[in-house]
Amino acid sequence: MTTKAFRLIASTGIHKGDREYQQDQVALISHERHNGCVLGVVADGMGGRSGGRKASDQVMMTARQLFERYSPETDDPAAMLKSMVEEAHIVIRLTAISAEQEPHSTIAAFLINPRGDCHWVHAGDSRIYHFQGGRLAHRTSDHSYVQALVDRGELTEAEANNHPHSNILVGCLGTESDPPITTHMIAQLHPGDTLMACSDGVWHYFSPTELASVVESLSPREATEFLIEKARTRARGGGDNLSLVIVKIEALVEEKKTVQGMGMGIHPSTASVPAGATSKV
Repeated sequence: MTTKAFRLIASTGIHKGDREYQQDQVALISHERHNGCVLGVVADGMGGRSGGRKASDQVMMTARQLFERYSPETDDPAAMLKSMVEEAHIVIRLTAISAEQEPHSTIAAFLINPRGDCHWVHAGDSRIYHFQGGRLAHRTSDHSYVQALVDRGELTEAEANNHPHSNILVGCLGTESDPPITTHMIAQLHPGDTLMACSDGVWHYFSPTELASVVESLSPREATEFLIEKARTRARGGGDNLSLVIVKIEALVEEKKTVQGMGMGIHPSTASVPAGATSKV
């Protein structure tokens, strides 16, 4: 079977929003030894000025360490992503023992292998979206109180966004109970596909249709800048930290320089309350 060569166009964006300090973290990492192997991660830290940042820092450190050791030819990508969540959770719990804060964090991470298969993991309410040809193909389902109400048919998606308890998580990293770990797999990415991972400071202000239209019509860098600016406007001075990473799959045209293997290249740019639940503040 022959797989068409393609390239990845990507951008990350992060903004403090209307908060006094930044607790989100975002990263897009190209594997040093395997061309076309890419990891995108968003972590939304919670637990006060230093607590939340410590938690999201631990997520990023764990992600980088495990991805560096990962081999797409021999390792199980889903198992690696699960280990990423479990190990970051343990380290955050250990941090909490020695700190006055209660550090917690979400995680939304996607791994693209050189063959074009894609694997996700998430815990909390940071999301991953998969768009195809300007339409939403799939997204993660939040580990939140209002998402549970939506799943039971008690709320619509629109009502959930404006619910007074929309900031209540039923699972994340750093809590006393083990974090929920939800995975997803895309067997093969194709030109026209776009992946976006983001914190709730971004997705809260847009419908899936709006997001699909933006990432379809703009480059990843333009889309990150547009979404941050529009979310800031819609927040009207009350917005959360914002972070996102967008990766767009494009056909590799003949005149473009290819890399080894599948001819996949990456061109990144950067734009600037139930029991046991966790409240995001």
